[in-house]
This record gives sequence, structure tokens and C-alpha cells, in this order.
Amino acid sequence: MDIFSLVLISVGLAMDATAVSMAYGAIINKDRSYHAVRFALSFGIFQVIMPCIGWTAGTSISKFIAGFDHWVAFGLLIFIGCKMIYEASVIEDGKRSPAVPLNTLLMLSLATSIDALAVGLSFALLNVSIITPVIMIGIVTFAMSLAGFVIGKRVGSLFENNMEKAAGVILILIGIKILIEHTL
Repeated sequence: MDIFSLVLISVGLAMDATAVSMAYGAIINKDRSYHAVRFALSFGIFQVIMPCIGWTAGTSISKFIAGFDHWVAFGLLIFIGCKMIYEASVIEDGKRSPAVPLNTLLMLSLATSIDALAVGLSFALLNVSIITPVIMIGIVTFAMSLAGFVIGKRVGSLFENNMEKAAGVILILIGIKILIEHTL
């Protein structure tokens, strides 16, 4: 596989993680550096693990996974997005938790990396070695997610108090996008 194709695949896979990082970057105000690295690492690691799982599974389970992977991603993103909108509506600003619980971060990482599982399956079908692609995918996802978190704060300041609701809507839209891409 040529490097240009690999970069395009890596950037494409990193887009959802970057959008989620931007959304959370806009609403997290405390310990920003810690959270930026936490998000980037989690998304980057999942984007490495999922293609490896897909590649290892090869063609034996591809039909099984393809039938519902988009529904899992859709459900997780809808759930987390609705939860963010609800919390933004009922919790007073002073009582918001600046931290994202580990289980929420892991669900987001899983939801945004399901496409990488399918890419790993396609690599297996094409007899592509998995080492170089997953390293590139992980590095690109880490870098884009980190940048997205930083950019999110700048974009978030434009929306002030409604940013957490907007972030929830963004997650829901990403979930709908994933569902539409896989069902059409």
C-alpha cells in the first residue's frame, strides 16, 4: 500500500475522533493538557487496536460484524450525546464535573474506532501487512485528536454556555452519519 493512500485512510479514520475531541475540548476547562492527552491517547490506542482485531479476524467474521457495527457506534454516540444535552440542561454551571469518566471515554473511543475494525478486515482481504498502517493510523489519530481538543476551546468560546449542548448534538450527528454511511 502506498504512503499517500495510507495517509488518506488514516485521516479519514481520525475524523470522528477529532470531532469528538473538539466537542469535549470546547467544554472542559480544568486540567486541559491532561484531558487533551488523555483523549488523544485513548482515541489513538483504539484506532490501533481495532484494525488489528479486524485484521486478525480476517474474513471469518467480516459478514457478522458488518451487519451491526454501525448500530453499535450509532447507539453509543446517541446515548452519550443525549446524556450531554440532558446534563447541560439540568446541571448548574458550578456543579459540572470537568472530568470525563473513563467509561465514557472508552465508549467514545470504541464508537469512533469501529470503522477501523472494518479497515483492518479489508487489509486482511488485500493481504496488506498490518504493522505500518496501524502505526500511521494511531499517530495521525493521536495528533488530530490533540489538535481537535485545542481547537475546540477556541471554537467553544464563540458559543459560551451552549457549548455542552452543541457538543451533544455533534455526537448525535456523528452517530447518524455513521449509520447513514453504513446503511446506504
